[in-house]
Amino acid sequence: MTFTLSIAAFAVTGQWLCLLFAPFIIHAVIPILDIAFGEDFSNPPESAVENLNKDLFYRIMVWLYVPFQLIGTVYGAWLASTQSLDWYVYIALILTVGSINGIGIGTAHELGHKQESLDRWLSKLALAPSMYGHFFVEHNRGHHKRVATPEDPASARMGESFWSFLPRTVWGSLISAWNLERERLARKGKGVWSIHNENLQAWSLGIIFYGALIIWLGWPALIFLVLQGIYAASMLEVVNYVEHYGLLRQKENGEYVRCAPEHSWNSNHIVGNILLYDLQRHSDHHAHPTRRYQALRHFDEAPQLPGGYASMITLAYFPPLWFALMDKRVVQHYAGDMSKINLQPSAKQRIIHDWGNK
Repeated sequence: MTFTLSIAAFAVTGQWLCLLFAPFIIHAVIPILDIAFGEDFSNPPESAVENLNKDLFYRIMVWLYVPFQLIGTVYGAWLASTQSLDWYVYIALILTVGSINGIGIGTAHELGHKQESLDRWLSKLALAPSMYGHFFVEHNRGHHKRVATPEDPASARMGESFWSFLPRTVWGSLISAWNLERERLARKGKGVWSIHNENLQAWSLGIIFYGALIIWLGWPALIFLVLQGIYAASMLEVVNYVEHYGLLRQKENGEYVRCAPEHSWNSNHIVGNILLYDLQRHSDHHAHPTRRYQALRHFDEAPQLPGGYASMITLAYFPPLWFALMDKRVVQHYAGDMSKINLQPSAKQRIIHDWGNK
């Protein structure tokens, strides 16, 4: 909502620096505030969880993001298509609107895990501006099933840079989402090209949204929408990269063990959790995916990130810094047993050589 106001501030004042508000907040202000306010390891009492899950206030707060997200995207597309903007202003506008919709994918994540029809359709609608509707299927039925395994396109491997992970997860998630829906519909005796295909439902909302803006604003709107959508999707995928880097579920009797808090990187930094629906308490989310964000808990056995998500995604853009900070933590988490780590195949021998005797 605040990022949408930054676009309005630019339109009123003409000061293009207003458009840098979103990336500045994400990559500078939140990391500083995370350090200043620290971490909160407390958990809601189990006796309060049921009431927290039913509390309408928290659901409304998530619902409200979607209309502000759509308004911000429409306004941004109008500015990009009708105003004469310098190239650097245009890029700043892409980053701002892309940030709005990157957080929108996080909103879709929270809504998409719920069983209520309203939440699920709002999830698909929140994915429309980024045209990343297949996330609704892949995350819930693909990623959560295969998380922290080599088969999961959204689980990063130790030694894999974000820039190598990005094309692998984008393509792999798309293919997985399509296959999941084809298999589900086949079990019901329906074809994949069906109105019951949830990928097609979500993509259709995006096509309608893009189409309406193109009809209104012309083809320049498509260029802007595609560019901001790419940035929005990359925001999701860099978070995915951070969340399970190097972690691996072990096998028992040929099957992967059930996902537990130890299979996701966790963060209890207060400010980041307030702004991201407690997404940083990702360990509990994967262990209990239907639990609402306000009731997520800290677990001592979950590996802890050295900073909040805002800090970590910034570091992920710079592989040498990321590897220097995180590889030792992965090795420590598994007490030096390299066989228990999800390793990048192309870097496996080097990693074992560098870390195997430490």
